[in-house]
Amino acid sequence: MPAKNTLTSYIDPYRIDGSKTFRLKDHATDASGGLHKETGKQLIEINRQRLQDLQEKLYAQDRWSLLLIFQGMDAAGKDSAIESVFDGINPQGCQVTSFKTPSANELDHDFMWRSTVALPQRGRIGIFNRSYYEECLVVRVHPEILAKQKIPQELVGKHIWKERFEDITAFEKYLARNGTVVLKFFLNVSKEEQRERFLSRLDEPAKNWKFSMADVAERGLWDDYQEAYQDMIGHTATGHAPWHVVPADRKWFARVVIGSAIVHALEQLDLKFPVVGGDDLKEFEMVREALQKEGGCVLKKVAKKLQP
Repeated sequence: MPAKNTLTSYIDPYRIDGSKTFRLKDHATDASGGLHKETGKQLIEINRQRLQDLQEKLYAQDRWSLLLIFQGMDAAGKDSAIESVFDGINPQGCQVTSFKTPSANELDHDFMWRSTVALPQRGRIGIFNRSYYEECLVVRVHPEILAKQKIPQELVGKHIWKERFEDITAFEKYLARNGTVVLKFFLNVSKEEQRERFLSRLDEPAKNWKFSMADVAERGLWDDYQEAYQDMIGHTATGHAPWHVVPADRKWFARVVIGSAIVHALEQLDLKFPVVGGDDLKEFEMVREALQKEGGCVLKKVAKKLQP
């Protein structure tokens, strides 16, 4: 297992907690943390093994929950990062929710309602592939969507994005106060790398299904999205719910950063298996004795049948 200070060296440069001025352009998309790819792959596997142990303790202790939010431009690698980091994790204690275009029922509620009902229970890890942050991204870049959200017109003013940032920040503080650890990841991919990945989807038949013309249309709004991400991260990064601006041009290094951040956060909880004692131990001894007697009876019956 890597030392904790080693893990933080792959977390701290990309962690945004609101303590400093945030500028998205200051964050390189192709960083590798000084690692070679093979070393990175080894660290990914070490993090997986550690995560398996921590997830089991989280589930058994049943006190904390972990909410992981993944955001990024199309082809940033959200799906593959989730699949890689959580490879081998017990699905019983982990749930992935992907948020698509809101349904008619969802539009009849507040903008965070559908995310709220998908929050993880205590002892579990909840993964949001996109989230309520889409309401400050896609909806901001496409104001026509906001017009369809049935919000009273007098409540839709020029400060609506600032108000939504305030609502989200308050909500995440509430979650933290109730035992949900919130980690947020923005997979920061370059425009050129996105182009290469789009071309790969077109060139490989097995990836054709991932491509849509809508992706290309959104690519034409790249600068608008970058501005929206800058504003959103700058206003919603806090100590209790930090953002991680993950260099995503190298998928393997993105997985190093994400896995390290998750493992490190769980390690801070000092998770332990519940200790059994007192009356429970007495009950266990009674069960053990009954099972041993049962086994003895079975052996006697088998031996009797085998007698000539």
